[in-house]
Amino acid sequence: MREQVFLYDTTLRDGTQGEGISLSVDDKLKIVTKLDQLGVHYIEGGWPGSNPKDMEFFRRVQELHLKKSTITAFGSTRRSGGSAENDENLLKIIESKVGTVAIFGKAWDFQVQEALRTTLAENLQMISDSVRFLKSHGLEVIFDAEHFFDGYKANKNYAMKALFAAEDAGANCIVLCDTNGGTLPHEISEIVKDVCGKVHIQVGIHCHNDGELAVANSLIAVQAGARQVQGTINGYGERCGNANLVSIIPNLQMKLTYTCVEEEHLKKLTSIAKYVHEIANQTAPSNQPFVGRSAFAHKGGMHVSAVLKHPQTYEHVLPELVGNNRRVLVSELSGQSNLMFKAQEWNIKLDKKDPTSKQLLETIKIKEHEGYQYEAAEASFELLVKQSYGSLKDYFILDYFKIFIEKNGDESFSTEAVIKLCIQDEIILTAAEGNGPVNALDHALRKALEQFYPIIRNMHLSDYKVRVLDETEATASKVRVLIESTDGQEKWSTIGVSANIIKASWLALVDSVQYYLMKNDDVIELVYPQKTNNSLGVSNH
Repeated sequence: MREQVFLYDTTLRDGTQGEGISLSVDDKLKIVTKLDQLGVHYIEGGWPGSNPKDMEFFRRVQELHLKKSTITAFGSTRRSGGSAENDENLLKIIESKVGTVAIFGKAWDFQVQEALRTTLAENLQMISDSVRFLKSHGLEVIFDAEHFFDGYKANKNYAMKALFAAEDAGANCIVLCDTNGGTLPHEISEIVKDVCGKVHIQVGIHCHNDGELAVANSLIAVQAGARQVQGTINGYGERCGNANLVSIIPNLQMKLTYTCVEEEHLKKLTSIAKYVHEIANQTAPSNQPFVGRSAFAHKGGMHVSAVLKHPQTYEHVLPELVGNNRRVLVSELSGQSNLMFKAQEWNIKLDKKDPTSKQLLETIKIKEHEGYQYEAAEASFELLVKQSYGSLKDYFILDYFKIFIEKNGDESFSTEAVIKLCIQDEIILTAAEGNGPVNALDHALRKALEQFYPIIRNMHLSDYKVRVLDETEATASKVRVLIESTDGQEKWSTIGVSANIIKASWLALVDSVQYYLMKNDDVIELVYPQKTNNSLGVSNH
């Protein structure tokens, strides 16, 4: 029989305390919907007494029809010297109309004396009064014992008194918090076991990641008896972050004997992790366990050969189970297995005995030596493979381009690109201005191509990166240009390398356009423009 572990998500509150993380009310509501679809049991929406935005959230979240999740509010125990009945923060929690609340109180005597500047006895009374007041209003109360592990190690007797005060006042669950994130796994295990043997209500765990142990500490706490796990999506949080639920969930459910979410919902993990990164305007770490783009990426030729025979040789779980997918990278470390895998993805039939395959591998290794990195530009790699096997169309051929940069008297610069292409036996000469040479080239190329391939209007460049490959060469060094493009539905990346930054940019730009046209070859409408006498107009015959 698998034991149930309850998930408590605090992305919307504790997660937003992380540097660079800010969520609007609309953002929070979108994330709530996704977490409910995943099956998270508790979603902490914020602190009703702290700001108007959180109060608006609690008002608007009532309009959502959640199927799995319970919305909780967060707050602190009453103020020292006051009463729970007149405490503004506690009254705001009641006003938020939630059914569940998590309130934190001090469990470390050092914090009571130095941070609260009150007596140890008063702190225990603050805990008891606050829990009892909230229970009298019919709320489910979760007590977060802040700094519990530090408090336990410093003064075990007092730390336990803080827990007993909450339990005796009617708390439904006591959560042990490693607030400073410095406790080691063996300490977590021993302390949680001790607590579970002395309290008679559910115990939870709340870990921070300052020692990069938040996930490990959460897992071992569950094994020691905790049955509620608090954390955030993608590990967002103050300082080094909180325990990452995206890693905790599959570890508990796939590797240990616990149930967190419904089995089929595990497949939503990758999409939800990416969604929250997007909403929070954060770059998703490629190496994020389970859900990262590189989590199941294989590069070494021997690794790929083994994975093709059996995935378990170099994968600890099947990527599909968490909604991710296997990727094979191609580089100077590649063997024929890498190439065969990629060709299979693109429906290209390759024979290991074909001399073209061996030649292609040599070409890849030479290009990698020159500075190309196809693992970051798979669109360029696909073009290279198809070109090697003669299955790539020439949608256009460059005759020449010129770039003019003029410095005006007011210190501003203007840039213009002139480009001459051959498209389907038509000679096209166009000119366009832009914000710099690459932008001008992009505009001129589009101006020419849109007349023949209207679909090109749907794509645009979404990112442009330049990397100097050898800084000791200064301005004479080769540069690597990576361009990311999108049509609003999909993204693809292309690469160009040269000692001339314009040439490198042009190579990446052309690959981006060629790739898009190739992918849409079956829907391309070729439109022949009317002749014109304008040498910088549409066409010349």
